[in-house]
Amino acid sequence: MNRCPITYEPCGRRRYSVRGLRQLSPRLTELADLPYSAEEQRREAVLRAGRLSIQGVQPKLSARLKVRTGTFEFADRGGRFLLKPQHATFPQLPENEDVTMKMAAQAGIEVPRHGLLHCKDQTFTYFIRRFDRPVRGKKLATEDFAQLAGRDRETKYEYSMERLITILDYCTFPLIERARLLPRILFNYLVGNEDMHLKNFSLITRSGKIELAPAYDFLSTTVAYVALGKKPGDIEEVALPLRGKRRNLSRRLLIDYLAAERLDLPTMEIDHTLSRLSGAFPYWKELLGNSFLDESQKKTYMNLLEQRRSILVI
Repeated sequence: MNRCPITYEPCGRRRYSVRGLRQLSPRLTELADLPYSAEEQRREAVLRAGRLSIQGVQPKLSARLKVRTGTFEFADRGGRFLLKPQHATFPQLPENEDVTMKMAAQAGIEVPRHGLLHCKDQTFTYFIRRFDRPVRGKKLATEDFAQLAGRDRETKYEYSMERLITILDYCTFPLIERARLLPRILFNYLVGNEDMHLKNFSLITRSGKIELAPAYDFLSTTVAYVALGKKPGDIEEVALPLRGKRRNLSRRLLIDYLAAERLDLPTMEIDHTLSRLSGAFPYWKELLGNSFLDESQKKTYMNLLEQRRSILVI
């Protein structure tokens, strides 16, 4: 029996479940395999890189969904989806990012619609709907934290977590956004995402408010590095230093210093965040078990979660 790569639920002999297709479009009844191999997609991503406003280490393609034919096609302009094929070096990054984003959603973090697509070479490509391009209306104003901090792709790591917090002063309600930032920071620590640099945070203007944009680029880089043979202890824990540290973080540093002192959040709000993350753990384990990662990466991921959970004492 097949499992839907969008919802992880059983879908019989179908490639996708009805619920998974409806997450892409209420009118979608079938979806053809992406007619490109992972290598062909990476090649296309290189050829189109100069035409895509969103770039990074992972190859990306802009795409639009043609509901009438049930197909995705690449689009240099106006694409409402981003596609990320298999990486040439790191195994199963699409599967890694997909389950991590689902875990974030389970913890109450706002994420765009996302999932995995079948490709012609039997690999998966990760898709995510662009949150700055609503189905109807104009493109929403969005700026990443590197732009707001006067940094670029080469200097996106040259900042600190303390300074990152001050960027929220651009928001309409900075105190609310500080409370929304905390679970994202703690979540990425728990899942081992040590690549949350300035370009992986953004502000968006919608409904007349400037606020944190939906989360994106959440994946366990630690699990990805371990799959290549790197030891967990040799991997940094955060991209931007906290009190000058990028590894060996502690509950005291993350909760007492970051949450209470730097974010200046009340104890009730901090406790609520920790309770929500703790309550999500059983669901995270279920998601990992149903995910499309191989068994070795699932085991590494689960062990990492337990280790980081014990450090936060949640």
